[in-house]
Amino acid sequence: MSRLGNRPVGILQGVKVQLQNNLIQVIGPKGQLVANISPKILVEISEKEVSIKRSNDNKFEKALHGTTRAIVSNMIKGVTEGYTKKLELVGVGYRAEMKGKVLVLQLGFSHPIVFKSPEEITITTPTQTNIIITGVDKQLVGLVAAKIRSFRQPEPYKGKGVKYDTEIIRRKAGKTAATAGK
Repeated sequence: MSRLGNRPVGILQGVKVQLQNNLIQVIGPKGQLVANISPKILVEISEKEVSIKRSNDNKFEKALHGTTRAIVSNMIKGVTEGYTKKLELVGVGYRAEMKGKVLVLQLGFSHPIVFKSPEEITITTPTQTNIIITGVDKQLVGLVAAKIRSFRQPEPYKGKGVKYDTEIIRRKAGKTAATAGK
């Protein structure tokens, strides 16, 4: 039995959860989210909690059980608190700037990189080297952050590139004078 999948998800104040034809809809103060639930998973909604159950113990349904509970929990947290990812630009001349809904990045290439953010996501640049991505959908926030990071991933010698604010880059030693002549 899944320990985490069996725990009910609490519905916070001001959040409304509805289930219609395997679509679960969560409406809260920050917005609304919709997710498709497998018909093999049973979802029971009461006034204060959502319970997720499975019909049998085969491997596929066990995997869906915990995943479904995590998705519902993330949806409820997203519409109440929201999710945030922070990125840092490391490198001389690396900078970011918002122009409307478009993020313009100077990352050492001969041309600027232009990234149009999805409607559900808010991107801000408090400084030229910091990017803050916020939204209600955890998966979409992470996807946008990963996409921006993929434009110039941090390299291991000088640490230049786009990195998460909590990311630690393991540095490699460069060539030394003793090994350069061999």
